[in-house]
Amino acid sequence: MTAAAPSVEHAEPALRLRGVGRRFGGLHAVREVDLDVAQGERRAILGPNGAGKTTLFNVICGDLQASSGAVELFGKDVTRRPARYRTKLGLARTYQQSRLFNGLTVENCIFLSIVGVEGGRLSPVVLPGRDRAARERAREAAGKVAISHKLGELVGSLSHGEHRQVAIAMALAAEPRALMLDEPASGLSRGERQLLTDLLLGLDREITLILIEHDMDIALRVAERVTMMHDGRVIVEGTPAEIRANETVHDLYLGRGYRHE
Repeated sequence: MTAAAPSVEHAEPALRLRGVGRRFGGLHAVREVDLDVAQGERRAILGPNGAGKTTLFNVICGDLQASSGAVELFGKDVTRRPARYRTKLGLARTYQQSRLFNGLTVENCIFLSIVGVEGGRLSPVVLPGRDRAARERAREAAGKVAISHKLGELVGSLSHGEHRQVAIAMALAAEPRALMLDEPASGLSRGERQLLTDLLLGLDREITLILIEHDMDIALRVAERVTMMHDGRVIVEGTPAEIRANETVHDLYLGRGYRHE
């Protein structure tokens, strides 16, 4: 099963970076990154540990401010805008370490993620129409990641893989236009990785997908284009086949098993 080509009807890219950098004192974690991701595209950002991938994600979503350059989402300059503004434009993400409410049920955890995005704050007043619709969306999102059978269980009682599923469900429940996943397969079993791959391949084509992933079997199967980073810079960009065949990528990261497949 392979992903279909992205739609070409959208003129503006989902994401555009120009000269983006991020410094921590004298350390340049990200350097002069230019990047365009089309709407509906599946893009993988790969590279060895310390390449700057997660820092770049944090700059894109607004958890960190860019030290230089410009960030655009869906044609809007968000370089100096906070994370909540980017969320309202349709950006959702997961983190390397799942950020969940361990004392809540799976359904309530997903439900709160919806209320937080739509309302901006939680209200102690029950609003039947809103709450009913949000809970339906929560259950639908749980179904998309095959966690519906755990809706009534406490998040804290779930396995690591199930935590990943809940985190992705929370992101999907916000009905994002762009979904960013930071190492979603980390710590998953072989079966859970297959489930994740099927989920990513089956995502609505209206959702732009950008992921960081060390599991190359997943990344190169799901992605249509790949951006390789090293030492904070983009060093190579291309299709999965071009990345597999690239000698620089092979030497830095992939290993013999991925060369010229």
